[in-house]
Amino acid sequence: MSPDVTAFFDEATNTVSYVVRDPAGAKAAIIDSVLDFDQASGRTSTVSADALIDFVRGQGLEIVWILETHVHADHLSAAPYLQDKLGGKIGIGENITVVQDTFGKVFNEGTEFQRDGSQFNRLFKDGDSLHIGQMRVDVMHTPGHTPACMTYVIGDAAFVGDTLFMPDYGTARCDFPGGSAEQMWDSVQKILALPDETRVFTCHDYKAEGRDTYAWESTVGAQKAANRHVGAGRTRADFVKMRQDRDATLGMPKLILPSLQVNMRAGHFPEPEDNGVSYLKVPLNSL
Repeated sequence: MSPDVTAFFDEATNTVSYVVRDPAGAKAAIIDSVLDFDQASGRTSTVSADALIDFVRGQGLEIVWILETHVHADHLSAAPYLQDKLGGKIGIGENITVVQDTFGKVFNEGTEFQRDGSQFNRLFKDGDSLHIGQMRVDVMHTPGHTPACMTYVIGDAAFVGDTLFMPDYGTARCDFPGGSAEQMWDSVQKILALPDETRVFTCHDYKAEGRDTYAWESTVGAQKAANRHVGAGRTRADFVKMRQDRDATLGMPKLILPSLQVNMRAGHFPEPEDNGVSYLKVPLNSL
């Protein structure tokens, strides 16, 4: 089965969100949503999420799943807002608990912050499956960028999060806590073992040098043939060295601190303090 896929690109964070529809009916899922955030003022808005809502309602769709490929470090998730407006269950990989434990320590969260993934409706294991109408979704654990990264394979489409970018851009960094270039290589091989005609949908695009437009869809065959980091016969050892050397030169994403605090809570803000305001922490000299 070939799902209907509609992409929504947020240029402020270079993030691609997807509405994935069962072509045989009205059931659909949203993958990797964005809650707009202005860091200077600390204000959030729902412009990007409302575009998803308008599309879903305009098409008469029923959202059954709101899926996260991983705990994003570059944008806030709009999952709770979308769930309130459209319904559906929020799902992520079971290793969210590893991320919660790691960053619960970084942000010195108290005992009121649950580190068991209970903020999400379902935690997926490698090999799990779910359904969007008549479409079966197979879940692959693809760690490396983060411990909780998952790939959702829906018919002839694979939603790979940050594991792969477009072939001319390569792969995502592996230097966040819990990341691993070795694991990333192994995860990529699982994706590249899918049929060559499988459509590959990425979570970000940054316009590779020489390309004037944003892009987010390729194929497994194109990735195997041309991905600058893992394709065209490159070896595991070469990839690991390249990835580690490159990652050592990269700064932190500009929204990593607010994103992690919100996304490890399934998109919810920290509990308000006694004045009714939620606060985000800035740990000094920790990352």
